[in-house]
Amino acid sequence: MIHRTREQLLKQRKQMLGSVHMSYEELRDRAETYSLSTEELDVWYTIQGIDYLLKGDC
Repeated sequence: MIHRTREQLLKQRKQMLGSVHMSYEELRDRAETYSLSTEELDVWYTIQGIDYLLKGDC
């Protein structure tokens, strides 16, 4: 099992958004219209997972 701190998760989230050159809002809006590339979709799913963990303060 991998354990990450809140700070590590936030850093990873920021890096992932930077890798696709989009804000969270842009990525979310494009996901809602099914207009993401495969790489962008992978980032979207990872961001969703990170946000889930952050809500639980894991």
